[in-house]
Amino acid sequence: MMTTTNSISGDINKLSNRDLISARNTIDKEIDTLRVLEQDLDESLTKALDMMQNAKGRVILTGMGKSGHIAKKIAASLASTGTPSFFVHPAEASHGDLGMITEDDVVIAISNSGESKELVDILNYSKRFGIPLIAITKNPQSSLGKAGDVVLRLPDNGEACPLGLAPTSSTTATLVLGDVLTVAMIERNGFTKNQFNQRHPGGKLGSVLQKVSDLMHSGDEMPLLTEDANMHDVLLEMTSKRLGCVGFTDGSGKLTGILTDGDLRRCLSNDILNKTGIDVMTKNPKVISPSAMASEAVKLMHEKKITNLFAVEDGKPVGVIHIHDCLNSGVV
Repeated sequence: MMTTTNSISGDINKLSNRDLISARNTIDKEIDTLRVLEQDLDESLTKALDMMQNAKGRVILTGMGKSGHIAKKIAASLASTGTPSFFVHPAEASHGDLGMITEDDVVIAISNSGESKELVDILNYSKRFGIPLIAITKNPQSSLGKAGDVVLRLPDNGEACPLGLAPTSSTTATLVLGDVLTVAMIERNGFTKNQFNQRHPGGKLGSVLQKVSDLMHSGDEMPLLTEDANMHDVLLEMTSKRLGCVGFTDGSGKLTGILTDGDLRRCLSNDILNKTGIDVMTKNPKVISPSAMASEAVKLMHEKKITNLFAVEDGKPVGVIHIHDCLNSGVV
C-alpha cells in the first residue's frame, strides 16, 4: 500500500514539474516576443499617435477572431482614458455597420497575418472615403499592410503554442502594443484622475476615486453656528443635523473650531448651559479640501482618530464629511 502511495506521489510531482517547465517556457517565449516588439518600435508609432490625436471623430478598432478580442480590449482602454473609441466587427461591417465609421474617424485594423478576408470591406471603405487607416500586422507586405497609411509591425517571432498555431505570443504582443497606444494618448491628452473617475462611476474604481465634494454634507445639511452661539442652540444643531458634531465660525465666516459629541461628553458640567461655542470648541480643527480624494479624508480621520472633517475653501466651511459616508460609499 505504501509503495502504491509513493508511486502516485511521484507521478504527481513529475506532472507538477512538467507543468511548471511548460509554464516558464511559455512565459519566456512571450517575453522574447515583447523584446522584439520593443526593439522594432520606430517613427511609425509617432505617426499613428498623431493620426489618433488629430482625429475629429473616434478611433475605430476592428479585427477578426482572436485579433478581434484584443481589438475590443484596446477600444475599451482608449475610451475609458479620454480617447473616444469603439469596436466594429468586420463581418457585421459588411452588412451595414460600415455606416458607423465616418470620415472624421481613424481606423485601426488588426490581423497577425494581414490577410483576414473579413477585413476587405473595411479596408476598401477606408480607402474610398479617405479615412486614415492604421494597420497592425506582422507582414507589411500583406493586404492589410499595403492598405495601411501607417503600419505598426508585430514581431514575426512564432507562437508560444507548441503547435505553432494557436495565437499566443502574437496576441500578447498586440495587447501590449494597444497598451502602448493607450498610455501614450493618456500622456498626450493630459488625461487626469478626475476625468478617469467620471468614466468609472461604478465598482471599486469609482469608489476609490471619489472626492470629498462627492460625499460631503453641504448647505443646510452642515451643522454650523457662530462662535457666540449658546449651548442650547449647539445641542439642537448637533442633534438635528445628526452628524455628531458642530462647526463654529468667526465674524468673517471662517471655521475656527469644532465640537464633537465625544468632546461634549468630556466637558459636561453643571454650568455647561451657561457656556457658548467658543468656550467648549476645539480650536483650529483638522480640515480638508473639497477637491481632495475621499481616501485622503479616510486616512486623515484614521490617523487623528476622529470621525468628522470639515471641507474648507479659503478658510470657510463648504461641507462636512463623516467616516460613515466614506465607508458606506466603499472608500477604504
